[in-house]
Amino acid sequence: MTRIPQSIPHSIWPADELRLAEKTAAQSLGIPLYELMQRAGQAAFDVARAAYPATRHWLILCGHGNNGGDGYVVARLAQAAGIRVTLLALTGDKPLPEEAHTAREAWLESGGIIHQTDIPWPQDVDLIFDALLGTGLQNAPRENVAGLIEQANHFPAPIIALDIPSGLNAQTGTTPGAVIHAADTITFIALKPGLLTGKARDVVGQLRHHALGLEKWLAEQQTHVHRLDASQLSQWFTPRRPTSHKGDHGRLVLIGGDRGTAGAIRMAGEAALRAGAGLVKVLTRAENIAPIITARPELMVDELTPQSLDESLAWADVVVIGPGLGQAPWGKQALRKIDNFRKATLWDADALNLLAINPDKRHNRVITPHPGEAARLLNCTVAEIENDRLLSAQRLVKRYGGAVVLKGAGTIVADERGVMSIIDAGNAGMASGGMGDVLSGIIGALLGQALSPYDAACAGCIAHGAAADELAARYGTRGMLATDLFSTLRRVVNPDVIDVYHD
Repeated sequence: MTRIPQSIPHSIWPADELRLAEKTAAQSLGIPLYELMQRAGQAAFDVARAAYPATRHWLILCGHGNNGGDGYVVARLAQAAGIRVTLLALTGDKPLPEEAHTAREAWLESGGIIHQTDIPWPQDVDLIFDALLGTGLQNAPRENVAGLIEQANHFPAPIIALDIPSGLNAQTGTTPGAVIHAADTITFIALKPGLLTGKARDVVGQLRHHALGLEKWLAEQQTHVHRLDASQLSQWFTPRRPTSHKGDHGRLVLIGGDRGTAGAIRMAGEAALRAGAGLVKVLTRAENIAPIITARPELMVDELTPQSLDESLAWADVVVIGPGLGQAPWGKQALRKIDNFRKATLWDADALNLLAINPDKRHNRVITPHPGEAARLLNCTVAEIENDRLLSAQRLVKRYGGAVVLKGAGTIVADERGVMSIIDAGNAGMASGGMGDVLSGIIGALLGQALSPYDAACAGCIAHGAAADELAARYGTRGMLATDLFSTLRRVVNPDVIDVYHD
């Protein structure tokens, strides 16, 4: 599914902090918590009416917590609007929270009925509301809840998840067991990280947001995690000075392309040019020179030798090393030379695998691991990386310094200041060879255009994803090639003209 840009916040709150913040905000504004619950239910009701106006029979699944309370509010509003409602509720060992209890009683007082969860589902249900588990999930849903989740997923009606799909971890985006596959998710108050990374894109559907009237309070708070999307590209890609020349836009050296992998370094080189690098030199195997120059004559290409490397490092503003580098002595020797280069660098692919063997820490470097490379860098399993992608990015920064790009659906960018961003761009078409090489070239080009390692990583990841999203919107995701991005990348990195010339 192609991502559709939404008017959702750019600030992200850790899930555990948000639960306390909700109470603090309500108290500071004099808003009872039950009033917030009613606003949440109203917001969900309004989304359902707007998105699914023809539906006439709603099935609402309520859990034994405040998420269930939101469901009771939706049920009461729907019944008052003449919509048939079938409400199933879980029972628990403990009493309902105060607000949820109040919402439940209001539903019963309005003539509503609460059914046991084991009743047969009416076949004419045309919309389902998931109000089962909320944001407190840590472990796999219990068997009775998992059964309801699976039944909802297999029922022929769209699902609207309230706050978060049940079974999705609000902090990490992991799915430890059964999980609701929502067509729409309306999240309340603020965004949670788990809605944007990990397995989120498989289950969240169309993400919507409602702050429940807490916008002003939220705007006054500082968060260290941010959502970045294509709407923000103009803050990095400003119009160029009319008298600028190629030397103003960075001298970039790319090192890689061992035997059989010339394409990797060639793609990185062209990506750097398309992202605005002034001069790009490629150091590679001698046999790669003619094919690369033939394919892209704007690239300067030379054989990688000790002499050419020394000369190029003296000339360069930025070095990108890794695409097609390999782990043979040819690549290892080049990487050792980079140890003495004090300007900005980007390490990718086999440079990261070699770094895992001989770790070091430096502050002016960007590393761009996928989960497998990240696992080697942290000497852990891929599962451990994916179980908490934000924490994994923080661990990588702590060990290796600089800026880290942990690639994947919901790419994480982190740096040594403790700031993190989740990239809300890109699509499944990018699951093909060469995409990482293109990203390396883009970020390298931005380092050469005087962006900090963190800003270059953020802007590069957004541009990369946005270029792919334009292709997906036009042609679909299947069959997308890394080199296809060059046709849209140039447009994306010129946001001041993108709307004028969009065909």
